[in-house]
Amino acid sequence: MKKIAIITDSNSGISQEEAKSLGCFVVPMPFIIDGEIYFEGVSLEQEKFYEIQKSGTKITTSQPNINEIVDMWKNILKEYDEIVHIPMSSGLSQSCETAMTFAKEFKGKVQVVDNRRISITMKASVKDAINMAKDGKDALSIKQYLEETALDSSIYIMVDTLKYLKQGGRITPAAAAIGTVLNIKPVLQIQGGKLDQYAKVMNVKSAKAKMIDALKRDLEGRFKSFVDAGEMRISVAHTKNFENANKFAEDLKAIFPNIPFEFNDSLSLSVATHIGEKSLACGCYRVY
Repeated sequence: MKKIAIITDSNSGISQEEAKSLGCFVVPMPFIIDGEIYFEGVSLEQEKFYEIQKSGTKITTSQPNINEIVDMWKNILKEYDEIVHIPMSSGLSQSCETAMTFAKEFKGKVQVVDNRRISITMKASVKDAINMAKDGKDALSIKQYLEETALDSSIYIMVDTLKYLKQGGRITPAAAAIGTVLNIKPVLQIQGGKLDQYAKVMNVKSAKAKMIDALKRDLEGRFKSFVDAGEMRISVAHTKNFENANKFAEDLKAIFPNIPFEFNDSLSLSVATHIGEKSLACGCYRVY
C-alpha cells in the first residue's frame, strides 16, 4: 500500500497543532500588514489578527510562495510515495491553478485537487482524503473523488458588520452606509467556491432563521439522497463569536437530530479578512 501525504492550507481552518493530530500538513497562508508578511497560525494568531483588524490597519491576503510549496513537496516525497494537495477553491484564488501547473513536474506523484471549497467544507475534504488514504486509495483516486463530490456542500455566513465587505469592494460605500444605519445583517453563501449574497435581514435572530431555512432546503432537496445514506454532516463556525455560535450549534442539533454534527470553532483568517468579527457560519457537506 502506498504511503500518501495529505497537504492543505490554513484556509481550511486546520491549525498547525490540529494538523499533527489529524496526520496532515498545513501550508500557512500569508497576510500583508503594514508591508510585513505574517503567516496564519505561525506568526499571526486569531487574537492578534482581530486586534490589528479592529485598529483599522489594512490587512490583505496573498498567495503562498509556490517555490516554498514545491520544496515542501520534495521534502515530503522523501518519506511518502504520493501527495494529495488540497488548496482553497480555484474560484477564490489563483493558488490552486498555480499549484496544478507546478505539480506537472512531479509526473503524477503530486495530485492537486480543485475541491472548490474553503473553510468548514474544505476541512471536511481534508478529513475525507485522510480516511481514503488509510483505506489504501492512491493519490489520483482521492483527487478524483474530492473533485466529483466538490459541489456536495453549502456554507451560509451571517456578517455582523458591512465595514470589511466595503473595504474589499464587495459592496459600495453608499450601500454600506445605508445598511449600517438600518442594522442590516447580510447572509452570504459559498457554493462551488464563490462567495455571493444570499439574503439581507435586520437582526441576528432573522439571520439565524434564514440560515436554518437554507440548510433545510439543501438537506431536504438536492442533498436528500446523501442524508438518507448517512453521508451528510452539519457544522457551525464563527469569527470571534463563540458564545453565539455555541448556542446556534445547540439549535441546529435540535432541529436536525438525525444528522451528525461537528463544531468547527473559528473560521480561517482569510475569510475573517472579508467579513470581520462576530460572524456566524453554518454548513452542510457530504462525507466519505
